[in-house]
Amino acid sequence: MVFSVHHWAAWAPGLVGQDAWKAWLSRPHPLPAEGTPPLTEMPAMMRRRVERLGRIALQAAYGCQAEAPPCPVVFASRYGELSRSVELLEQLARATPLSPTSFSLSVHNAIGALFSIARGDTTAYTAVAAGEETVEAAFVEGCALLSEGAPEVMVVVYDEPLPRPYQHFQEYAAFPHAWACRLRAADGASGYRLTCGAATGAPEHTGAEALPAGLSVLRMLAGGAEGFEHAVGPRRWRWQSHA
Repeated sequence: MVFSVHHWAAWAPGLVGQDAWKAWLSRPHPLPAEGTPPLTEMPAMMRRRVERLGRIALQAAYGCQAEAPPCPVVFASRYGELSRSVELLEQLARATPLSPTSFSLSVHNAIGALFSIARGDTTAYTAVAAGEETVEAAFVEGCALLSEGAPEVMVVVYDEPLPRPYQHFQEYAAFPHAWACRLRAADGASGYRLTCGAATGAPEHTGAEALPAGLSVLRMLAGGAEGFEHAVGPRRWRWQSHA
């Protein structure tokens, strides 16, 4: 798959703006675990229903979309707002009434739905979760939408550290973060290529190993790397930038 990226935006506690992100991606260091974006773009009555991870994801989406025309959006998160589900399970264990709002917003496509409703945008929205390959699955979905005729597709990637009952499933002690980018079909002059093949031999080392796969993709899109390989089980994904 070949595509081009025309704009990107990201948000994390202590990292606001492309310059701050580029500096951090070139030299990663620990970041604050707490912090919530203002999300002033969303109406206040709707914003108050959104918890931290949702606000972070939506802040990146608003920053990337800006004044561009509406386009299909792929929201991608490995775990989503798992903390809401944990809260609901604890309420069930205590035999206390469940919050209808928390239940409706615990599903994986809730953040995309809020983005659509707040903007009055009826363009196609998709929610993707594919384990370690969530980011790759999001870009496969995005490129499929481009091949079907969409002139542009936005991909939004977001996650946060898992809540206490599930922390042992998390391979990487990540911080709450989200990033988004707008994809178009490659114009032939420059762009990116994503391929998948059998995982044979040792993977190519590019310096991206210090970051989880999702942030390694952002590092490449921000111009900090020419590419990297992500091996998952029997598959190896290869990300490359080309001029």
